[in-house]
Amino acid sequence: MGRLFGTDGVRGVANVGLTAELALGLSVAAAHVLGEAGAFEGHRPVAVVGRDPRASGEFLEAAVIAGLASAGVDVLRVGVLPTPAVAYLTGALGADFGVMLSASHNAMPDNGIKFLARGGHKLDDRIEDAIETHYRTHTLGSEDWNRPTGAAVGRVREYTEGFDKYVAHLIGVLPNRLDGIKVVIDGAHGAAAYVAPEAFARAGAEVVHTLGAEPTGLNINDGVGSTHLDRLQAAMTEYRADLGIALDGDADRCLAADADGNEVDGDQIIAILAVAMKDAGTLRRNTAVATVMSNLGFKLAMEREGVDLVETAVGDRYVLEAMKEHGFALGGEQSGHVILLDHATTGDGTLTGLMLGARLASTKQPLADLAAVMTRLPQQLINVKGVDKSRVNTSVELAAAVAEAEAELGSTGRVLLRSSGTEPLVRVMVEAADPVQAESVAQRLAEAVRTHLG
Repeated sequence: MGRLFGTDGVRGVANVGLTAELALGLSVAAAHVLGEAGAFEGHRPVAVVGRDPRASGEFLEAAVIAGLASAGVDVLRVGVLPTPAVAYLTGALGADFGVMLSASHNAMPDNGIKFLARGGHKLDDRIEDAIETHYRTHTLGSEDWNRPTGAAVGRVREYTEGFDKYVAHLIGVLPNRLDGIKVVIDGAHGAAAYVAPEAFARAGAEVVHTLGAEPTGLNINDGVGSTHLDRLQAAMTEYRADLGIALDGDADRCLAADADGNEVDGDQIIAILAVAMKDAGTLRRNTAVATVMSNLGFKLAMEREGVDLVETAVGDRYVLEAMKEHGFALGGEQSGHVILLDHATTGDGTLTGLMLGARLASTKQPLADLAAVMTRLPQQLINVKGVDKSRVNTSVELAAAVAEAEAELGSTGRVLLRSSGTEPLVRVMVEAADPVQAESVAQRLAEAVRTHLG
């Protein structure tokens, strides 16, 4: 068995790689490890537990709650809410930790478990390692654990106020209302299918149409959401909207569409918000944080606008680490993970969309004009499945293919190959001034990945 925890918790096909037994055992282990670390000292521990609408989330949630309560942890069950909502409520309610059940943008059969530390922050890697060690020792191994009895067992309470408390928080941090803005929202049939339209409406926007707003437990991310923008883009002109918002399954990311249906990606969103925050004096240390996957056009725009840029490895966790370490307020990824650290401890798609709407409302400018702060250079991204992603940085043959591509592109482009932290695939990214050249080089490298890592 390999390491259970990946870059974003524990994920797998529900009831195959991610079973009820695993969910229960990890929850018991988390309670013990956090208790031994002193997180519960002097009081009875409390955990917030939420999930996205996947059918498998129902039995996995039951297993997590059973594990926590059996270990003496009181549980506040908040039900179907976005990952950032669970993170916010963990902090706002003074809970000792939080648990979110979701596989984000993955297909419905997958699911995942993410543990959050006090305050709604991501658990430290060493704590995750300790949880995994405890799980292997006490659940898979022969060592038993001290089980509370009687009044010492945990109690479970439905916390139905979580929805309104989270929406009120979102509205409360906006710099201005969204009156006069017409919005189309794609909730991906996910965790924010109800939260996002409600938040935009309370903020003053006119929600003229919703997509992906009828979760059945089986349709999450199915042809909708931030990984399938076509329906949102078509709806923009049909409903004459000013702003289109597409979320993913757990609503920690957001992509957008302008009035003509053109995509506005994470780089453009960060650029818009960076300028807005600089104007408002809230862009701490005059710096935005992005990953090495960010478009070269984004970097050039930040330089032109006088905003400093810090680059990290790919993954919102690395963006967040840099932000927390240096006290930055804004960061994110091209994929739409945008972190507004003054208001959230993780990426929050609904909050990001609301902040975009607020900028539209305050400037009276269309989204296309705001997005023009940067010019996207052609970028080709290919996900290569069915290969050994662990060898992406060690294959001599692949390194030679990359060197050849870089020599061809010269100073007008760049190449990036990386293994996915959440899926069994290798991502090939090529950027060039000429879109035809970008696609040609990317296809060649993708074939090299299949040949040498297959």
